[in-house]
Amino acid sequence: MQGKRFLITSALPYANGPIHFGHLVGAYLSADVYNRHKKLQGEKSLFICGSDEHGVAIMLNAKKAGIGYQEYVDKWHKEHGEVFNKYGVEFDFFGQTSAPYHAEETVKWFHELNERGFIGPQDSQQLYCNDCHNHLPDRFVEGTCYVCDYDSARGDECPNCGEFIDPVRLKEPVCKICGSQNIKEVTVTQYYLLLSKYHKEFREWFESKKGDWRKTVWPYVDSLTKEELKDRAITRDLDWGIDVPLEGTEGKKLYVWFDAPIGYVSNTKEALKGSDEDYLKDWWQNPDTELTHFIGKDNIIFHTIIFPTMSMASGKAKPADHVPANQFLNLEGRQFSKSTGHYVDALDAVDEFGQTALRYYLLSILPESTDSSFSWDQFQAKVNNELANNIGNFLNRCLKFTQKHWAEGMPADYYQAFLSTENCQEIGRDLEELNGLLDQQSFKKGIEKVMAMGNKANNYFSDQAPWALIKENKDEAGKVLAASSIYALCLGVAMAPFLPELSSNILKHFDNILEEKSVSEIYSGKLDILSSLFADGHHLKEAVNALVPKISDEIISARKENLLN
Repeated sequence: MQGKRFLITSALPYANGPIHFGHLVGAYLSADVYNRHKKLQGEKSLFICGSDEHGVAIMLNAKKAGIGYQEYVDKWHKEHGEVFNKYGVEFDFFGQTSAPYHAEETVKWFHELNERGFIGPQDSQQLYCNDCHNHLPDRFVEGTCYVCDYDSARGDECPNCGEFIDPVRLKEPVCKICGSQNIKEVTVTQYYLLLSKYHKEFREWFESKKGDWRKTVWPYVDSLTKEELKDRAITRDLDWGIDVPLEGTEGKKLYVWFDAPIGYVSNTKEALKGSDEDYLKDWWQNPDTELTHFIGKDNIIFHTIIFPTMSMASGKAKPADHVPANQFLNLEGRQFSKSTGHYVDALDAVDEFGQTALRYYLLSILPESTDSSFSWDQFQAKVNNELANNIGNFLNRCLKFTQKHWAEGMPADYYQAFLSTENCQEIGRDLEELNGLLDQQSFKKGIEKVMAMGNKANNYFSDQAPWALIKENKDEAGKVLAASSIYALCLGVAMAPFLPELSSNILKHFDNILEEKSVSEIYSGKLDILSSLFADGHHLKEAVNALVPKISDEIISARKENLLN
């Protein structure tokens, strides 16, 4: 019996520009926390992602850069991988949709849907530029939104109101290739995904998610799909992408939104290459698999309507169990905008402030239910006051004091004395509660819980004042420090999903007694394991260094000044 397994995906980052904080909190940090959480619980989990490398925007910008499409997407794929690595986002596999293995899987899905009657040709109206003689699908054209009057709506979506745009209806359309407004409407034949034929089955599945999905997701999807599902074109006349696998379709490519989500499946197959597991039978078609798509709210339609329908109608995969879409992150109260300089380079920021500080702050402001805003002043305050002064200071004092006065190690009875106390039992209950919060994918409350545990540890250490107690009774001071060390150990374990770098720096002081199994036991709140771990006492050998550096006023002032200029 295989038992339950967890398949975790993050929205494929588009290989057309840098990753910023909004992307990190939208789809990647939460997914990484959840994957680490499941692995710490001893569960079988697979975290899959990869670059989304087709589409009009990539074609336009590659041409502007004067390089080939493949070279262009490879450049961004490499940079995105570097960002994820520096922020501690650990995928089990991070692939590319321009790879041959992905085209092979996408074609299989196309044929399956086509043979089952869910793909068909339809004539549609499209804009055509009379000056440069190009068809203008999607992002090849911009204009004024016919819903909200935003003057820079793209031909596929309005960034202002989120409407999925019919480019023919755009007001005052402009060709993005040559800048001309000499545009006419022509009739073209494209292949459509016939979503309308699957409406009844979709609603039966979707209605089973009521009360389970976030309130920002289910009602929105319900309003879009209650009456009907609309057919959507899945081919384009382009020269970059996966060829439509039918006779008489030369020059047509499968459009990016059709092939991109299949990337989750193709990348799973590639991740399992050489293993004895089958990507479909053991994962994507396995009823014991819990599938979670981590996305930003701009990707809700693709992951809650289109891809689930493709999956069920084709029989290729199970639909999502959870789609915890986050809202948007702003910067100092305004949208991120690289063109205006209201922007933070994620690589530059992590090089200056480090992974721990940025992961902590970004996770603490996760826009799980409403939009949130990154503030440099708040970032400094939370890192300095909560992470450095509270957690970092406690760990530094506790470990250094122990190492100074018990250089040869502490005896077992010091540790055993704490294990039956109410304080120790409370640590166990806190860890169990943390597990429950993360099982519910409530990550913001989860990190708040970890910080509350840190407050308890810091308060215990300060209240017991071992620096004063040691002058009167060294044994009692030793017991306080042993208890504080257990607090530190449990805190390090609790931090592991959220702040892996800080967690690792804490737990290395306990490497001589810890094993992977014992870490999982502690993480789950089963603290009986501590008795055997400290059966021979503990020798703190590793040198103790400051774990959380503070952020200076000068650095923050420079960052704020940079935004204003």
